[in-house]
Amino acid sequence: MTPYTLLILLVIAERFAELAVARRNAAWSRARGGLEYGAGHYPAMVALHTALLLGCLVEPWAADRPFLPLLGWPALVLVLAAQGLRWWCIGALGPRWNTRVLIVPGLPLITRGPYRHLRHPNYLAVVVEGVALPLVHSAWMTALGFTLLNAALLTVRIRCEDDALALARPLPALGAAP
Repeated sequence: MTPYTLLILLVIAERFAELAVARRNAAWSRARGGLEYGAGHYPAMVALHTALLLGCLVEPWAADRPFLPLLGWPALVLVLAAQGLRWWCIGALGPRWNTRVLIVPGLPLITRGPYRHLRHPNYLAVVVEGVALPLVHSAWMTALGFTLLNAALLTVRIRCEDDALALARPLPALGAAP
């Protein structure tokens, strides 16, 4: 087993941990009246992220991609930074974090942690990881393909999430200025 294969297997294990957190958080949201938005694009997102991980395993082997230290080591640092950002997002959102767009009506936006600086920091982590993870072992076709498809998907996803958050935002108090 190469170190890169081990890295991909660790990322896969991390994805399963995310799914376990998401499942628990979905139950929390639904118990509080949470509504799901954009369920139609969710299977495409799962397929794309699965394809990323498969491409990371297959392309270096099938296309005989070498590990290039000047590319691979910085890419690995970016992968680790993306993981750190992702888990910072999960921690900041607490039980409201999910892989689906599940919104509990009336709850205010989270503005702590990375959300103090960016509106969608988790998607920054996804973008960075989608480029960097394949490039750790020179899988540039996987990085390019994922990046292009992910850009299209994130256009839909972010619009969906923003619309859902706007619909569910708490109403101002009576007599309060808008």
